[in-house]
Amino acid sequence: MQLRPLLTFALRKLLRLGLLLLAVAVFTFVLLSLSPIDPVQAYIGADMMQISPEQRQLIAERWGLDQPMIVRFWDWLGQLMQGNWGTSLVFNQPVSSVIATRFQASLHLLAIAWLLSGLLGLGLGIVAGALAGSWCDRIIRLYAYTLASSPTFWVALLLLITFSVSLRVTPICCAAPPGVLAADVTLWQHLHHLLLPAITLSIIGIANIALHTRQKLIDVLNSDYVLFARAQGESLGGVVRHHGLRNIILPALTLQFASLSELFGGSVLVEQVFAYPGLGAATVQAALRSDVPLLVGIVFFSALFVYTGNTLADLAYPLVDPRIRLGGWRS
Repeated sequence: MQLRPLLTFALRKLLRLGLLLLAVAVFTFVLLSLSPIDPVQAYIGADMMQISPEQRQLIAERWGLDQPMIVRFWDWLGQLMQGNWGTSLVFNQPVSSVIATRFQASLHLLAIAWLLSGLLGLGLGIVAGALAGSWCDRIIRLYAYTLASSPTFWVALLLLITFSVSLRVTPICCAAPPGVLAADVTLWQHLHHLLLPAITLSIIGIANIALHTRQKLIDVLNSDYVLFARAQGESLGGVVRHHGLRNIILPALTLQFASLSELFGGSVLVEQVFAYPGLGAATVQAALRSDVPLLVGIVFFSALFVYTGNTLADLAYPLVDPRIRLGGWRS
């Protein structure tokens, strides 16, 4: 791979990332400024009735809340660029530490769900497309359409009631057995608690990629060059292997990386249902208790997470199809 197209690609990505984060910063600040959340009340909490109006005014002046919105925005943006994301009011820790700790727990859940949904969705899509119109195709489409229209929290509650409450084969909550120190949790216990939340997230994500792969494969199988190959005696398996996979793998890859945003949003509901201590559960706590610094930090982190996923998809294209050049540069 040549160095010049790689540098051009990296510069374009960094420029777009900067513009994206700036837009996120503007919208986040404007929405929070116009929201009914009172930052002084959110900071003081239940002791709000014990302070006088003069003390409240002093706190507002200390934080610069009496300044015009544009002045407060530049001061806030300057603190963000210096790495000062503030302190979480809920966890009483720096926002960066809370996000790092919680994302480490969520990363295992997201990675397993992402891999399972991608592999199973691609496989089911290939089977349904190759056997279009058969009973197998109908069953897969019924499964995909049903789950694509099902709310994530409803599926999570259904699986929780079935496997944890009725059958008692999976834990009801948490990332580890209650009362066990984190250092004493075994790998099996960790995977046992991770299993049901990961399956919930993955079976929701299977539907989109399965339906998209099925339709793309049907288009390939109905093309003229495939008709010519079948006329020369090529079997259905050979057509799928030699002509179908190379045409469906790139759209499937794009769809799978684009689903990171849906996966991140779905983890908020799944972690809440299973009481899993990840970043999604921290988001709900921050929203319910008006933890503005943590909410802002999670918004920026989620934007960076989704953008990184899309960038990885762009980097994977030349590996799958060598005819593609990064940044459109051709040697």
